[in-house]
Amino acid sequence: MSFKKFIEPLKINLKNKGIESPLELQKLILSKIKGGVSMFCIAPKGSGKTTSIILSVIQKLNGQALGNAPRALIFVKDKEAALHLEEEFKTYLKGTDLRIYAAYEEYNSELQREDLFLGTDIVIATPKRLNKIFYLNGINLNELQMFIVEDAEFLFRNNFFAEVARTPESLEKCQYLIFSTKFDQRFERWQETFMYHAQIIEI
Repeated sequence: MSFKKFIEPLKINLKNKGIESPLELQKLILSKIKGGVSMFCIAPKGSGKTTSIILSVIQKLNGQALGNAPRALIFVKDKEAALHLEEEFKTYLKGTDLRIYAAYEEYNSELQREDLFLGTDIVIATPKRLNKIFYLNGINLNELQMFIVEDAEFLFRNNFFAEVARTPESLEKCQYLIFSTKFDQRFERWQETFMYHAQIIEI
């Protein structure tokens, strides 16, 4: 997929950042993501995984805010990762009206619940905080279109794998995108439960 097929704000933001053409990984996955494919994307650091997430989410949501419930959910390992990804997103959101929110520990969960109630399109969250807010009835996942995990290696520490696996139990049809530097055999459990036909794209 070339950048020419992106919505106009994305093309402008890419140009302003001096990015003229997709990286090897992006050539392989962007069109598949646009088409709704669920996948495990396995690639080394520096290959463009994070930028692929950002571009795909903004393009999929057509750069437009809609309703109050999030349509994209991205799991990250900790507060630092959440804030970093939020800032990266903001540089590509110029010219759109998409709303983004980062939910993490070290911030009052009731206040986060209230913030989310006001409406958002994209939620970046740590697993434990997302589950806490969900069980407080603080987030509506009924409109979710994209379920994403960034740098999924963290899942195999501190029981995060189980925490993240709870969320699909509450979802109907959704696109699942797992980004990692390696394919762990434990991912096979997800292939057997909610990622039945997921592709494995590896470089």
